[in-house]
Amino acid sequence: MRLDFIRRLYERPGPYASVYLGAFTGPERRAHWRGARDRLDRLAEKTLDALEEEALRPAAGRALFATDGDVVLAESLDRQPGEMTTWTPLPHVTPMLMLRGENVPHIRVIVDHAGAEVTVFAGGSPRTTTVEAASWPLQKTAQGGWSQKRYEQAVDETWEKNAVAVAHEIDEQVRRVGAELVLIAGEPKSRSYLLRHLGTKAADRVTMVEHGSRENHGRFEKDVERALDDWLDHRRAELLERHQESAGPTGMAWVSKALREGRVHALLVPGEMPKPVWIGEGGTQLCTDRAELHRWGVAEPVQERSDSALARAAAMTDAELWFTDAVDDVAAVLRY
Repeated sequence: MRLDFIRRLYERPGPYASVYLGAFTGPERRAHWRGARDRLDRLAEKTLDALEEEALRPAAGRALFATDGDVVLAESLDRQPGEMTTWTPLPHVTPMLMLRGENVPHIRVIVDHAGAEVTVFAGGSPRTTTVEAASWPLQKTAQGGWSQKRYEQAVDETWEKNAVAVAHEIDEQVRRVGAELVLIAGEPKSRSYLLRHLGTKAADRVTMVEHGSRENHGRFEKDVERALDDWLDHRRAELLERHQESAGPTGMAWVSKALREGRVHALLVPGEMPKPVWIGEGGTQLCTDRAELHRWGVAEPVQERSDSALARAAAMTDAELWFTDAVDDVAAVLRY
């Protein structure tokens, strides 16, 4: 997964309060928040008040990260988190990342003769746009007569004009958000027109899904989730193969060195890694050896969880982070 959405956490100096709350409502939610607040009694009152405002919002679960009077990031979680509070040099983001799952930037398209519904998923709330270029004529008829062929040609031109407009919208969104997948369903001939006019970058990312219309999304959503799961499985396998073929670094000592050098394309992480590592204030200042980090110019190294330090370094170097049970220790796929 890409970690752009947590980068703001590392643009503010810590320490950080990290709070995970489960799916409770009303008085029960207040009671659970009071317990969390009591465990964070060392915090300044303004930070606790900011956390409380977010903690009491209705949601299935919440992950909150606050420092110096501000909640820097508040995430709603679809899956139930285990309740937890920490006060640490870096935000404890690993439980949130594991619950959130890989967030694949992608575009969902349901196309028909009138145009398309285009929904962009790229962090934050999905954004849906309805694209239409021409509204007449759309339907072919069997009225016959000397004008029948000309009328049918006009209908085909309208369908293609709408497909061209949809293709332009998709090309722009792929360029803007870096979409990994373009998932397309809808009327067969309109899909054919659309594929004909997509740019190369977007066309290379297309996966057709079987079901879906603008009036009925039910089976479309299931097809999309299946396609996303397949893509994620393929991507993990591809990264693992690249790591193995290139004999990429494994273990905190070697992976930390590669991160400091800015050479990591993706991290492969087995899950939570609570074992401590030494860190400095800079995003890539992490090392298993305190003395070595000191030689790199860090005056006062401090200890932090390995997974928290890895997440910060990945976010600040634009590296991907993937959880997989195919590795026993952290591993890195290198850029070069």
